[in-house]
Amino acid sequence: MDLDYVPLGRTGLRVSELAFGTWRFGRETPEGTTEIGQGRAYDLLDAYEAHGGRFIDTADVYGGGKSERWIGNWLDERDREDFVIASKVYWPTRDDDPNGGGLNRKHLRRQIDRILERLDTDYVDVLYTHRFDDDTPVEEFVRTLNEFVEAGKVNYLGTSTHVPNAWKVAKANEIARRKGYEPFKLAQPRYNLIDRETEGPYLDMCREYDVGTVPWSPLAQGFLTGKYERDADLPEDSTASEGDRWQDHYLTAENFDVLDVVREVAGEVGATPAQVAIAYLSHHDAVTAPIIGARTTEQLEENIGAAAVSLSDDQFRRLSAAKGGPFDEV
Repeated sequence: MDLDYVPLGRTGLRVSELAFGTWRFGRETPEGTTEIGQGRAYDLLDAYEAHGGRFIDTADVYGGGKSERWIGNWLDERDREDFVIASKVYWPTRDDDPNGGGLNRKHLRRQIDRILERLDTDYVDVLYTHRFDDDTPVEEFVRTLNEFVEAGKVNYLGTSTHVPNAWKVAKANEIARRKGYEPFKLAQPRYNLIDRETEGPYLDMCREYDVGTVPWSPLAQGFLTGKYERDADLPEDSTASEGDRWQDHYLTAENFDVLDVVREVAGEVGATPAQVAIAYLSHHDAVTAPIIGARTTEQLEENIGAAAVSLSDDQFRRLSAAKGGPFDEV
């Protein structure tokens, strides 16, 4: 199946209904191995493209810059204009540089040039701030980001993972409005059937300011794939062995109750739990394009299959209510 195109918020762009996230590209595990090497990264990008996928998400720190470089190399054999590429900036990239992180002008200007160099492109379609920087005045970094847009290095601006501080996004956009700067037109929060903190004021802010939502972690870091069972040992392919924090957060009785509903709906529509969890976000009126990831092409094929899953109003309502969340129209 081919992915359909959907509006990317109010940018005027149309993008694949499922974005492809590349945070595992080049990532070193605690054991010292590379989670996804260059060859498999190309295989995953090929598989995504084969289904009509054209919306690729990365960041300057993914794999220490390898993710961007590999995407750039992969794009060399394709028409850059066919793809919408998003990257992010904020985290420190040089341990010995006290100014090598955050949203100060020095760091932003340095990083945008390196992002473009690694991607081997003249511009990125979307540049997200990976976090807010309370040490840099909002007007300063909003003005600097606007310079990137005016220079043609960036087409649109977004902001990532600021759910507890929706007011900061609103403040930045109000400053941008008064000064005639480019506002944040996209948001990239964590959002899935388990992690519901985005609901309420944050999504209300996105609606009020016409900010499109491109959520990450639609599978709750693998919990919603259905491979975990109550009171059972972790499966062998689980990556949750890095510590108890993940287990304490996800492996709870309440969350398994949610997973029971996901499995129930999956049986009704002839899909996998992972596909239902992704489809829930795709059906959500406030969501533009969920970001899917995968470690193998088989996982990616399964996740892309979520685009073919149709949920009824009743099924959407049951999924939404499984953890006491509000019901939003399909």
